[in-house]
Amino acid sequence: MAKKKGPHRSGPKTRKPAEQTQAAVKTSAPAVASGDADPARWHPDTRMTHGGVLRSDFKETAEAIYMTSGFVYSSAEEAEAAFANTKPRFIYSRFSNPTVQMFESRMALLEGAEDARATASGMAAVFASLACQLKAGDRVVSSDALFGSCQYILAEILPKYGIETVLLDGRDLAAWRRALAKPTAAVFLETPSNPGLRIVDLRAVCDLAHKAGACVVVDNVFATPLLQKPFDYGADVVVYSATKHIDGQGRALGGVVLGRRSFINDKLQPFLRHTGPSLSPMNAWLLLKGLETLDLRLQRECASARRIAEFLSAQNKVETVLYPGLKSHPQYALAMSQMRDGGTLVTFDLKGGKGGAFRFLNALKLILISNNLGDSKSLTTHPATTTHQRLGPTLRKQQGIGDGMVRLSVGLEAAEDLEADLAQALTAV
Repeated sequence: MAKKKGPHRSGPKTRKPAEQTQAAVKTSAPAVASGDADPARWHPDTRMTHGGVLRSDFKETAEAIYMTSGFVYSSAEEAEAAFANTKPRFIYSRFSNPTVQMFESRMALLEGAEDARATASGMAAVFASLACQLKAGDRVVSSDALFGSCQYILAEILPKYGIETVLLDGRDLAAWRRALAKPTAAVFLETPSNPGLRIVDLRAVCDLAHKAGACVVVDNVFATPLLQKPFDYGADVVVYSATKHIDGQGRALGGVVLGRRSFINDKLQPFLRHTGPSLSPMNAWLLLKGLETLDLRLQRECASARRIAEFLSAQNKVETVLYPGLKSHPQYALAMSQMRDGGTLVTFDLKGGKGGAFRFLNALKLILISNNLGDSKSLTTHPATTTHQRLGPTLRKQQGIGDGMVRLSVGLEAAEDLEADLAQALTAV
């Protein structure tokens, strides 16, 4: 798959002394796996395998799990210096932890970000990326095609704190121009969107947002760090639910926020430190292990997803199929200008509405009914009654979520077996 290239927008690297603790700790133990290789020059596969490793004096091959809540001091003076930030070190795992730090460093290397912080879940990452920089009176503009919980944060939580939220059709550049004609603090979007796989023009929206003074936050979970690089198109902050493809094996919750070092240290780190959505060291280790096989899994899953999208397009009980990697997708050209491949998600509408969709889901024998995605096992769900049920009919219609819509996350099974299961389930529609 050919890589898309573009300029990376690097920001200032200064930071306030009061917020130096974790960043300084990062420099106290070189995150180099072996030899004199420069991690910045490694290929992505190598970064995902060796990036960010911090070995103890035991020189273990696998990353160590530092399953501890706190750390001890040799003297009261050392504790005082640690809290005064004059002697940077690990203090408390709510602030930072060696295993979590390895995951953060590896993600930053992979994404091409100056820095990163991990969180307990993807939604913690989304909320923290916005809440850490917003205050009463600020204005946020967002695409309306969002995961249900993201929509709740934008439409319900932020307005309670005096923050104005504007939701618009992310595909409509004219709508973005109108909304961003006045000063704006932040822009939030996901592309491809969940579950309708709508595409937002990253470069155009980032350019408009920056003219309005906004910080652009991109939820890149469907595209993953390997299929799309939002920083290359002007994004300021990128967030992930690491639960999805990064773990990719249904084992652990986790999230991560990536951006310029000034944003991470001056805005995000104090928010995380004092509100506490910290990632478990055990989960951080699982996510590190997941990164080692991410590219291999994605290659297989993307190839199978494309094949299944083509298969479903030929079935008479399927009304529409949405897959960014198919030319039939209404935004195919834009999607392929930003993404290396079409991704692992296929969304399709079945005849018969909710009844047809439920009969189809209940007839599946191999593919599992689950609201998760990005897993090694193929998973499917009915968005209108699960992930997006709380939106109500009007908002679901605006996002193109019909009663017959099914979202399929394609896993590592043989594509032939998946096709066979889909074929037999379609007979029930």
